[in-house]
Amino acid sequence: MSAHHASSVSRPESLGEILDRFEVLAESDDRVAVGDMVDVIGTRSYGPFLIVPAMIELSPLGGVPGVPTALAAVVVLFALQMLWGRKRLWVPGFVARRALGARQLQRVVAMARPLAARLDQWFYGRLQALAVGTWIRIAAAACVALALLVPPLELFPFASSVPMGAIALFGLALMVRDGALMVVASVLACGAVALMLALVL
Repeated sequence: MSAHHASSVSRPESLGEILDRFEVLAESDDRVAVGDMVDVIGTRSYGPFLIVPAMIELSPLGGVPGVPTALAAVVVLFALQMLWGRKRLWVPGFVARRALGARQLQRVVAMARPLAARLDQWFYGRLQALAVGTWIRIAAAACVALALLVPPLELFPFASSVPMGAIALFGLALMVRDGALMVVASVLACGAVALMLALVL
């Protein structure tokens, strides 16, 4: 898919829609490149670029040593672009070429479906003032900070899922423009910092 086509893809409005698009990809080939996933999301929407790495980390793939840190690095890449105010997010070639097996992606999609359905039902468009403008950059800065917690927390079983969970909620809050969810994400972010301090100190 061309860069122009990718930029013109309609913005996903829900987690379920992202999963639908990934499922179609997984059915079309044996392996699915990150670049293909980016293409079906489009490069104009910030939220999915935080949600997708976090979802992968929260899946069984997140238990593979080194994977959480690699996914956190991807989050930093995108969150910094959000901080800089880029209108279209840029994905470097070495990231775009990375691929998941179609069956792995299908397992991630299947595991995410029940939670995605609940989140899509619960959160949409409340307190919108907290999910636009300056708040986008505040969320981006929080996601950078949370991603930096992941490498040390990876030393402890499942601990890195706490900051990545908060990143996923920030992404969802931005995607559906829900300020109430932004508040929930901020509370979980504080919990991630507290967990880090409790484990390290």
